[in-house]
Amino acid sequence: MKLSRASLTAFTWLVAILFVFPVVWMVVTAFKREADAYTDPPSVVFTPTWEQFAGVVERGFLPYLANSAFVTVLSTVFVLLLGIPAAYALSLAPIKRTENVLGFFLSTKMLPIVAAIIPLYVISQNVRLLDHVWALVILYTAMNLPLAVWMMRSFLLEVPKEMIEAARIDGASLPTLLRRVVLPVVAPGIAATALICVIFAWTEFFYAINLTAARAGTVPVFLSGFITSEGLYWAQLSAAALLASLPVMIIGWIAQKHLVRGLSMGAVK
Repeated sequence: MKLSRASLTAFTWLVAILFVFPVVWMVVTAFKREADAYTDPPSVVFTPTWEQFAGVVERGFLPYLANSAFVTVLSTVFVLLLGIPAAYALSLAPIKRTENVLGFFLSTKMLPIVAAIIPLYVISQNVRLLDHVWALVILYTAMNLPLAVWMMRSFLLEVPKEMIEAARIDGASLPTLLRRVVLPVVAPGIAATALICVIFAWTEFFYAINLTAARAGTVPVFLSGFITSEGLYWAQLSAAALLASLPVMIIGWIAQKHLVRGLSMGAVK
């Protein structure tokens, strides 16, 4: 039995509302006073205020924001610098063991993160990187690299081999080949990969809460500080969550055209 167009449209709107409603509620609550946020039933009419955002900044939000920005940008750049040549080698210059290498990359994602926390904690302590942003930069780079190589390999397989052969005949070196021939073709795919790495690094919580403290804590660690024995301060927590979400939402909105093109590159042969 086929769904009518009206039923499909209604179902789509229902799903959209279910996804968007929590975000809208967070935004609305961020502009309430704590007393208004705790009313039952929830207050729809209230006087908007910026005091929750001021309270978030006063609690030391900006250093955590700076740490998240540093870790996210550096880890994403390192992933791209290491992942693009690896993906090029595995896609456009394959060897007999290429499938084994790809299988090894995939196997690294099967290890539960909880199982690795004790060795990572001990190593970080021994090399004096505990509660240091560089520990998260190195860790997020290592965690994102296998997925990035897999994604970018599928994008690079879409590059016409004739273009590469023509560039080689003209005497183009490997850096020139990557910069002037390959990268312009797969730029949307690289943008999509970078955005996924940014989202993961920005939102990762488990390793950040266990390997950092006050000096190198990131935004998710800051948000966990609102969970106290006295309960939750919903209005201020909503303001903090909104500030934490804005950078990723803005980047995603700016890059949405490249994201759609990039994710569709390796999906259609």
